[in-house]
Amino acid sequence: MPRTHGIDEYLEAIYVLDAEGDVVLPSRLADYLDVARPTVTQTVQRMTASGFVGTGEGRSIVLTDEGRRKAEQMVRRHRLLERWLTDELGLDWADAHVEAGRLEHAISPEVEERLAERLGYPTTCPHGNVIPGSGAKQVSGRPLSGMEGGQSVTVVRIVEQAEEDLDFLRFLHTAGIVPGAKVVLSKPASPYEAGVPIEVDGASYSLDESVAKRILVTPNA
Repeated sequence: MPRTHGIDEYLEAIYVLDAEGDVVLPSRLADYLDVARPTVTQTVQRMTASGFVGTGEGRSIVLTDEGRRKAEQMVRRHRLLERWLTDELGLDWADAHVEAGRLEHAISPEVEERLAERLGYPTTCPHGNVIPGSGAKQVSGRPLSGMEGGQSVTVVRIVEQAEEDLDFLRFLHTAGIVPGAKVVLSKPASPYEAGVPIEVDGASYSLDESVAKRILVTPNA
């Protein structure tokens, strides 16, 4: 059954997709939010009338200055809450993502600031994505799927779109495939084998390429 979302969720989704370099077309937004295309059309019309979005090249959806300000506010709260829920309350990545989505609409600017102070003003969420307003720049990385066998790499971040796959988040967190983790890419026993074989903390996994491309890494010296 299609989900329902408010304008805040639409703004966050547009912000996330744009930050990852996607052209935000209505069809792409519908897929990301798991809603019907006519619903996206109606909501985007309301957002346009409210001054949050405009139309870009090729009928893409672009945030206005006001839309970006509001989107950054919501994304900042969400990522701060994820840090708090994982670092201090011990929730796993998936549960923290869900709970942060519920709480982000309820906290005031004062609570937001106190939360940031309590956490020591973190610059990223648990998955390595920059918290707006932290002053940090997003660290670049290469998809794990594009690295060669035998290389040692460090996980930089998990692409933001992956956060909507809760089972994927749980797998990464449980396996220790988190920002800062050292990963060794094994060499396939045969060139005909599928998957991306890796080792992390002594455990071996063979990742589907569609999974590995959502994990961004940097080569170790």
